[in-house]
Amino acid sequence: MQPTTEPAQTQSQQMVSLSFSSQMSREDEEMARSALSAFRAKEDEIEKRKMEVRERVKAQLGRVEEETRRLANIREELESMADPMRKEVSLVRKKVDSVNKELKPLGATVQKKEREYKEALDTFNEKNREKVQLITKLMELVGESEKLRLKKLEELSKSIETE
Repeated sequence: MQPTTEPAQTQSQQMVSLSFSSQMSREDEEMARSALSAFRAKEDEIEKRKMEVRERVKAQLGRVEEETRRLANIREELESMADPMRKEVSLVRKKVDSVNKELKPLGATVQKKEREYKEALDTFNEKNREKVQLITKLMELVGESEKLRLKKLEELSKSIETE
């Protein structure tokens, strides 16, 4: 009978072990479901936060884009305000440069002419002094000549009277 009891015991052990293993697998399933449920809840929470962050980033990007447009408009206004003045200033600068280029050779010509004028003036003054000296000498000579002629005339006149 022992052999029959052994199989009966083995069967009951198997049953106990099956029932234990089925209990374990139910507990495992419960734990797995609970873990899966917790995991899904965390996934949902992460997804929810991700969406919130996306919305905040999208809102921030919208504000940044609006600020960018506003700053671009301000820059355009500044450029349009400065542009007419910049054109006029540039035009006047070009004219100043052009006149300056024309003035350089004219300045050199003026300096050359001034040197020539000074040289001519010095030559003129020298010749004028020479003329004055010559006129003075001429006046002296003419004066002496007149004196001599008058003296000769007087001598001739005396010689005529004495004769």
